[in-house]
Amino acid sequence: MTTIVQSGSVVDFLIRNQNVKTPFEIDWNKARGTLKNLRFKVNHLKFEFKITGFSDRPCKEQKFSLKLGEANVETTVYDYFVKTRGIKLSFSANLPCINAGKPRKPKFFPIELCSLVPLQRYKNELTGYQTSAMIKKSSQKPEELLQFLADTGKMIKHEAEPLLKSCGISIDGSFVQAEGRVLSAPRLIMGNGEHIFPRNGFWNIKDKKLLAPKKLENWAVVNFSTSCDIRSTCLKLAKVSSNYGMVVSPPACVIQENPKYKKKPASVRVEVMFQQIKSKFRQNPPRFILCLLSDKKFCDLYGPWKKKTIVEFGILDQCVSNNKIDEKYLMNLMLKINAKLGGFNHTILSEITRSIPFVSKIPTMIFGMEVSHASPGATERPSIASVVGSREWPRISSYRACLRALPPKVKMIDSLFKPISEQKDAGIFSELLLEFFASSGNKKPAQIIIFRNGLSTTEYKQIVKEEMDQILKACNFLEEKWRPKFTVIVSQRRHHTKFFDKSNSGANVSPGTIVDNKVCDLQCNNFYMNAHAARIVSYSNSQFIITSKKKKNKASLVAEFFYDSCGSIIRGLRGRHITMCC
Repeated sequence: MTTIVQSGSVVDFLIRNQNVKTPFEIDWNKARGTLKNLRFKVNHLKFEFKITGFSDRPCKEQKFSLKLGEANVETTVYDYFVKTRGIKLSFSANLPCINAGKPRKPKFFPIELCSLVPLQRYKNELTGYQTSAMIKKSSQKPEELLQFLADTGKMIKHEAEPLLKSCGISIDGSFVQAEGRVLSAPRLIMGNGEHIFPRNGFWNIKDKKLLAPKKLENWAVVNFSTSCDIRSTCLKLAKVSSNYGMVVSPPACVIQENPKYKKKPASVRVEVMFQQIKSKFRQNPPRFILCLLSDKKFCDLYGPWKKKTIVEFGILDQCVSNNKIDEKYLMNLMLKINAKLGGFNHTILSEITRSIPFVSKIPTMIFGMEVSHASPGATERPSIASVVGSREWPRISSYRACLRALPPKVKMIDSLFKPISEQKDAGIFSELLLEFFASSGNKKPAQIIIFRNGLSTTEYKQIVKEEMDQILKACNFLEEKWRPKFTVIVSQRRHHTKFFDKSNSGANVSPGTIVDNKVCDLQCNNFYMNAHAARIVSYSNSQFIITSKKKKNKASLVAEFFYDSCGSIIRGLRGRHITMCC
C-alpha cells in the first residue's frame, strides 16, 4: 500500500491540500515542496512535463524571450497564451506560473491549464491525520488478507506464463508451511511482591501497586487554550496515582495561554508560553510540566513544544489530549509520568531474583542502537543516532540514552568513539560505559550485548568494520587490556514476511511465536520473533503458514533466552527479523 497524488487540476489539488477556498489563498512556498517533481499535462498539449518550481512573478508579469521570425521579442506568459495562442485564461493572471524547465532554460505554463497525471506516488511526509487514515485503509483482518492473497495467486496464473515455462520454472500456488513454537511469557512483578502472568500479550495492573513509584512535586500545568477543567483533572490524577502507590502533589502553578496568541504560529505560541514559565519560576525551573493540548495526535504545537522542553531546557514533560481524559487515560498517564521521573512500574521476575542466564551472574551491559532518518522529501534534515545503554547491573530495565546528529541519510553511527584529547573521549560508547561503571558498584561489563536495529543484510559487514571498530577503540581507550565479550543482534522491522496460524483458521500468530527454520536465511544465524499481540494487520508481500513445534537450533535457543529473560528489551522487537552475530 502507498499514497498517491490525486490526479486532475493542479489548482483544485492545492486548494484541497491546503484546505483553502480560493486559489488566491494558496501558500505558494508550501505548494512548491508539495508539487516538486510531480508530472503534469497541459490542456492543449499531449506531452507530460515534470514540475521543477514556480515563476518568481505572476503570470501577467513573468516575461520570456519569444522568437518571431529572425527577431526575439519580450512578452509575458499571459499575453503569449491569450493573444498569441488564443487560449482563454480565467484567473491565472495574478498567480505564479508552473516551471517545467531548467534554471537556465525555464518553461512556464499558466497554472489553470495544468493537470496532474494519475498514479503518482506521494513521497513527502504525511500529516498525522493522513498517517492515521493510511493505517485504517491499509489494515484488514488476517482471515480476509489470507483469502485475498489466495484469490490473487489463482488470478495471476503463473503456470500459464510462457516465459516461466520456457525456463523450466514453476511456482507453487499454495502458502509455504513453516514450523514454529510459542514461548511462555516472562512473569512480571509489581509492588508488594505481586506477580503478574501475561496472557496473549496483555496483563492487567488493576488493584496493583507500582514497583518503584516516584513522587511528583515542583511541577506545573500549561494550558494551550483548551476548555479542560484543570483543577478537577489534577485531583483525579492524584487520586488515580495514589491507588497505585504514587504520590502526586498539587501543581506549583497553572499557566494559561494568552487568548490573543491563539491563532499565531505554533513556534510563536510556544515561545510566549515559555516566557510566562520563566516569569513564574525565576529561581529554579519546574521539575515536570503537564501540557494540555486540544488534540495531541494532530496538534501542530506538539513538535515545537517537545523541542523547547527537552532539547533546549531539559525539562521533563507530558502532553495530554483534552478530548479523552477519563480514569483509564489517567492511569496510562500516571505510568508514563512515573517512568519519566525515573521510577519503575514493573519488571520481570527473573531480574529481581537474578536468575537470567549469562546476564545475572556476570556483569553484562545491554545496548540498543538505531539511526532514524528524516521523512521522505526532507532531504536536508539530519539523521539522528540513538543509543541506549543499561545501568545499575544486575538490572536490565534501567537505561541511559544518548543522541547525536548525523549527516542526512547516513546509516552508520560515526560518533561512538570521539577522542578530543589523550585523556578524554567524547564518544557515545565511553559515556554509557562510564555510567554503567558508576551505577554498578564500579564494575566493568565482562560481556556486552548490542541490539542494532534498521540494517539490511548487505550491511552486516559494514557494522563490523565501522561501528564495532569504534566500540573496540573506545574500550581500549578506557583500559588498554580490557577485552569484554561482544554479541551483536541485528533486528529488521521492515521486512515483507507475514505469518498466519494454520491451526486457528489463518488468524494472527500468538505473541511469543518463534520461527527459526525453512523461511530463514541459510547464511545467517537468524529467526523471526513476534513478541506482541498483533492489533493491526497491514498488507505485505511474502506469506508463510506456521504449523507445530519441533527441534531447536542455536538461534532459537538464544531467542528463547532473550524473550524469557530480557523482556524489557524484547518489548521493542515486535514482528522482527533478528540475526545473531556472536
